[in-house]
Parts: sequence; C-alpha cells; structure tokens
Amino acid sequence: MALLGNLSRKRKFVADGVFYCELSEMLRRELAEDGFSGLEVRKTPQRTEIIIKATRSKDVLGEGGRRIRELTSAVQQRFQFPEGGVELYAERVSNRGLSAIAQAESLRYKLVGGLPVRRACYGVIRFVMESEAKGVEVIVSGKVRGQRAKAMKFADGYMKSSGDVPRSFVSQCTRHIYMRQGVLGLKVKIMLDWDPTGAKGPVKPQPDVVTIMNPKEL
Repeated sequence: MALLGNLSRKRKFVADGVFYCELSEMLRRELAEDGFSGLEVRKTPQRTEIIIKATRSKDVLGEGGRRIRELTSAVQQRFQFPEGGVELYAERVSNRGLSAIAQAESLRYKLVGGLPVRRACYGVIRFVMESEAKGVEVIVSGKVRGQRAKAMKFADGYMKSSGDVPRSFVSQCTRHIYMRQGVLGLKVKIMLDWDPTGAKGPVKPQPDVVTIMNPKEL
C-alpha cells in the first residue's frame, strides 16, 4: 500500500478501496471479541492514521498500550508501510445500540452460543429500539432448523430502503456464521434518527420530512 507510488486517479481509488477492505477484514477477525465497530482512515503528508472504533476500546489498547502497538506493527508489515508511516488509535463507540456492526457481532455470538434464532433476534431488536433508533431489520438466512434452508425476517419501527436517504440514515452490516449444519447469513439494518448534534444520527434532516411551524401571533 505504501509503495504504490504515482497512480492514475482511477487506480488510486481502487487501491484505496482494496486497502480499506483488507484492513477492515484483518481488524474484524482480530478484534471481534472486543466489539469492533468499524474504522476510519485519515491520510496526512507525514503518515496514515487509522482510527479503530470499538465498544471496548480499553481492550483494544491493551495493558499499557501493548496491544495497539502489536496491531500497529502487524499493519505496518502487512501493508509495507515505512517505519513510523502508520499510527493506530482506538475510539470508543458511545452508543453501540445504533451500530449495525456491533449488533451483528452480538447476534453472531448469541447464535454460536446456541441461543434460539427468534429469541436472539428479538433481543437485538429490543436493545436497538431502546437506544432510540427509528427502525431496525434483522434477516437470518440458511439452515435455521432442519435441512431446508429459509430466511427469517424480524423488523420493528420505520425503515427506508430506496433513494438517497439510506446512504446517510441507515447503518447496515452483513456477517456469516459457520455452523455445523451449514452457513448462516446475518444482515442487520438500523435506521438512525435525525440529530442536530450528530451524536445519535446524521446532522442533515431527511428531505421528505416536512415540519409545519405555528403561525406567528400578531
């Protein structure tokens, strides 16, 4: 990644996308038990900064910052960064009920632990709606029970699926579980509400929401 040199604009976008996907998959496998909820890559002229978002950021840092240094070294060797060319930081996810990645991982651990599908999905939906989400949808597909594969959908609240709104208001994540009877697919979609502060949702309001103001008293 660090030795790509001068690339055309098209190749640079492709290379950045491949780097982000490979790094995300690498950190997801390493930090799955620590509530890994995504990452953010910032590039400066001096170095590349990678911010790891997790529900348990203290476990990502490790004792005295030991684990984050090990991860930095692993990323540096894997993607051929020069010495000091990459820096990793850990950021705590303030509201994990609004993170689709965190909820998909939570559902994955529940199903691997043997919890019934219906009970596990309703537990996730209840937790998300209590976190003030506008809507949630959970789909589990595969050999849920018996030899016949099927898809089970659980939903609550309000969900937008088309147009430009899902790009900024819907957080979604897909995961796979390798069970004894076959592979199960999990898909979690969370519809966020508008938040002017930006803490629990996008700052920009939905374009189709009309607010009627009271007429001014003369």
